[in-house]
Amino acid sequence: MTSQSLRTHAQAAAKNAYSPYSKAHVGCALLTSDGSLYTGCNIENASYGGTICAERVAILKAVSDKKMKITKLYVFTKEGWPPCGMCRQVMSEFADDNLEVIIGNEAGHETKMKFKELMPLSFTPDHLVP
Repeated sequence: MTSQSLRTHAQAAAKNAYSPYSKAHVGCALLTSDGSLYTGCNIENASYGGTICAERVAILKAVSDKKMKITKLYVFTKEGWPPCGMCRQVMSEFADDNLEVIIGNEAGHETKMKFKELMPLSFTPDHLVP
């Protein structure tokens, strides 16, 4: 699947955001190692701590279907915000070794990088292997 196709899916997901507090609409589209596509949007909560980002929604949907390796992830916001620290940590749990992360904004600008560039010293399940 092309980056443009992922962008289209991420933009569509952003339209489903539940963001009555921040008014920010975030969408994510990802591919798993078997080529499956998952999307997610941010879902806010009045307690703020109960808010979940679009990236984690998409990842958790994939994992709930036993799709454990993410190969490509696109996050879309109007301004082109990068994934937060919590999302980066969750991504590290399920990232393929060559996970490509694309950050896009409304103006069409995209930043592409490997996950290792986004979070070079991530704490992964490998750290827990005896």
